[in-house]
Amino acid sequence: MTALSEYQRLEASGLWRESPQAQRCDVIVSIGDATLVITDLRERVLAHWSLPAVARANPGHLPAIYHPDGDPGETLELPADETDMIAAIEKLRTAIDRRRPHPGRLRLTGGLLVLLGLAVLAVFWLPGAVRDHAVSVVPAVKRTEIGQALLAQMRPVTGPPCTANGGEAALDKLARRLPARAGPGRIVVLRGGVRQAAHLPGGLVLLNRSLVEDYEEPDVAAGYIVAERLRARVRDPLARLLDHGGLVASLRLLTTGELATETLSDHAHHLLQSAPAPLPDETLLRGFEGWSVRARPYAYARDVSGETTLGLIEADPFAGKTPDPLLSDGDWLRLQGICGT
Repeated sequence: MTALSEYQRLEASGLWRESPQAQRCDVIVSIGDATLVITDLRERVLAHWSLPAVARANPGHLPAIYHPDGDPGETLELPADETDMIAAIEKLRTAIDRRRPHPGRLRLTGGLLVLLGLAVLAVFWLPGAVRDHAVSVVPAVKRTEIGQALLAQMRPVTGPPCTANGGEAALDKLARRLPARAGPGRIVVLRGGVRQAAHLPGGLVLLNRSLVEDYEEPDVAAGYIVAERLRARVRDPLARLLDHGGLVASLRLLTTGELATETLSDHAHHLLQSAPAPLPDETLLRGFEGWSVRARPYAYARDVSGETTLGLIEADPFAGKTPDPLLSDGDWLRLQGICGT
């Protein structure tokens, strides 16, 4: 140890006792090669204490009392006036202690790292894992119930669904013609609140009344329904709801099978205020082909000039073809009058 050379000529007087039953005797204390050397007044060596094993019985108090680590019965007492020797021993003990491994500190550091890892998992992994599990186990009936509950939360803004003139039967036929992945689901026409279309859990698609009242053919409404079906495939509407509600909403749904009214209300308002997620033309075209719907009417409804939807117009899978009919003329007329006057 480099600090030893500084103190190897330092000596001090003290009192040494070999055991609790022995008499204390005057001794000379010096620092040797990694040891504390204790000699009597005739310079006979009485003891060698290894410096790494020197312990202090009364830290901060004088006279300073030392003993070999693990043997408090053998003691060395240095009086208050031997400040240089006391300071030297303390400095050496501190230097030695710094070089020792500290399992407690390692355990504390390891524990903190584990806690940090758990916190990271809780923040970044756990919410997604719980959400995905909830989405995978919630049955179709419950999804439909959640969709209806969201629709009820929207009612102060959208008003009640339109049901006049037998239009609901026509909507049922359109839903069967353009089914969701897990079944026909349900299509609802609303007087307002929804920009054009939106989708909710349980295969529920919402249409603004303008999509059935302002066009001469059902292909436009069908195009918006296809787009919402595709968005529901890209991002599960129940997962979207649970993302918005956070970990608490996912845990509540898993443990009780219910969602808080506040969660449903907040998400309903969020959906009404949010623009629909954009879809690539390739995705839309595959959807139009899969559901046998013409793309051009939908494209021109989105942009009457066709400039921003040219890809859909030019690649319409039914350009020059006639797909299976969406609705009969009578059903379409009834659907156009579903909201009454």
